[in-house]
Amino acid sequence: PAPAPASAPAAEETNVDFNRTREIKSPMVGVFYAAPSPDAAPFVQAGDRVKKGETLCVIEAMKVMNELTADADGEVEAVLAKNGQIVEYGQPLFRLKD
Repeated sequence: PAPAPASAPAAEETNVDFNRTREIKSPMVGVFYAAPSPDAAPFVQAGDRVKKGETLCVIEAMKVMNELTADADGEVEAVLAKNGQIVEYGQPLFRLKD
């Protein structure tokens, strides 16, 4: 008997992961700031919903404050850096889930 035709597309559709997570990584080396000023609340915390373009943190590099924004809508699953911590290029800073 001939082998049954593969049904890969159907299998992919039935195994869709609706709780996809992704990491937002540091685009530069610098100091991670979770809030706009020392006495202010953090931009985001675990459990917060964010919209694409919303500020997640500030990274200070060479005396310049660079805002890091969300690349898509989602929920902040985890903040992976501590306020005032030096972060490296490519270091995961946030984990977001759809």
